[in-house]
Amino acid sequence: MSALLDPKAAGARRFEGQVAVVTGGGQGIGSATARRLAQEGASIVIGDMVAETSERVRKEIQDFGGSCEVSLGDLSKWENAEALMSRARDAFGRIDVLANIAGGTIWFQSLQYYTPDQIQAEIDRSFWTAMWCCRAALPHMIDQGSGAIVNIATHAVTGRFRVPYAAAKAGQIGLTTSLAREVAHLGIRVNCVAPSGTAADDRVTPRDFGVGIVPPELPASERAAQDEYRSATRNSEIPMGRRGEADEQAAAIAFLASHDASYITGQVLAVGGGQPYPF
Repeated sequence: MSALLDPKAAGARRFEGQVAVVTGGGQGIGSATARRLAQEGASIVIGDMVAETSERVRKEIQDFGGSCEVSLGDLSKWENAEALMSRARDAFGRIDVLANIAGGTIWFQSLQYYTPDQIQAEIDRSFWTAMWCCRAALPHMIDQGSGAIVNIATHAVTGRFRVPYAAAKAGQIGLTTSLAREVAHLGIRVNCVAPSGTAADDRVTPRDFGVGIVPPELPASERAAQDEYRSATRNSEIPMGRRGEADEQAAAIAFLASHDASYITGQVLAVGGGQPYPF
């Protein structure tokens, strides 16, 4: 048994005997969430595209004494989302929690410079992964009469230079609020966490991993506008004056997935250091 996976859990065991599917669980907020839920007793199934990072998190959880499986595949494809949920059900017999964390912006540029293929890739990664995984998990949760789904939005829905990503994440808010009303009477809760800028370990894979698109060269004026925007907004819009940590986002996800939030559904929880959120 190794040291704690997440000291913030403070000995809580809210997920004892439960099974949690964590998409994007190989790095960033996803890996922090997988560790937090495992720390609190859940058996984990990671859905991700990257074997190296996913296997590293699986080993950490298993070294701690927990149970963890990995299912590799592009979750923007229905068949891979369906296979992930089947893997969880076959391995552990049920699905109690779905944390839809796979996604994340790929490019940072004005909409006029996005190609149609780039726009499609952004929406596939940050909307369709969540939609397909919700659809694939629902039959299992309906059969057992319970379940908690936590989707991930973003404060970037009102930012610049990421319009396709912002639209995809706004779509996840609609997915959350509409689905929550549809399945509340079935014992299933659906909520959403909206992070602002979050510090994380260095990425093992680039943001465009698996996309296969070479973006066009941006003009110097566009790069200068991006630099000016980053310089003007980094931390300045966050009252707490710093970026969040991945384990702080994981703590919010764990709360909404737990029985502590048993009377909360259809909500968007902003985790942004006091930064105003429009939803």
